[in-house]
Amino acid sequence: MGTFDFFSFDPVTIGGTLVNTLIIWLIFKRLLFDKVNAILQQRNDDIAKSYADADAAVKDADANKRLYEEKLQDAKTESAEIVKAATKKAQVRSEEIIAEAKNDARMAHAKAQADMEKEKKQTVNAIKDDISVLVVSVAEKVVKKEIDAKTHQKLIDDAISELE
Repeated sequence: MGTFDFFSFDPVTIGGTLVNTLIIWLIFKRLLFDKVNAILQQRNDDIAKSYADADAAVKDADANKRLYEEKLQDAKTESAEIVKAATKKAQVRSEEIIAEAKNDARMAHAKAQADMEKEKKQTVNAIKDDISVLVVSVAEKVVKKEIDAKTHQKLIDDAISELE
């Protein structure tokens, strides 16, 4: 049995080892297992809370993103309405300016026509006055001297050249 003494089975040793193992297991259970299990449970709870917080943060971010997109869409709609209103207002103002300019042009044209008529009447009256003066002058000359047809024609030609 010399080489196999190392592998011998002694029931007392086996029993003692089992009792020692049971005692150590009970001590560990009493001192360590509950604390380790509590630490592991707290770690699991912390991890679960972290996942829950992360999910809540993702949901909150999604809600904020939807809110932002709605506000952005509202802003785009509002800006389009502002541009449309400004364009319409500019168009109306443009039409008012054009109508006003056309009215001013008609008034200026009518005033110019009236001024031309007035100028024409003044010119005709001035010519009539000149002709009257000329006729009176010719009549005075005719009365002052008796003229024949040749002299009469010369007087008319002289009067016309004076007008020119």
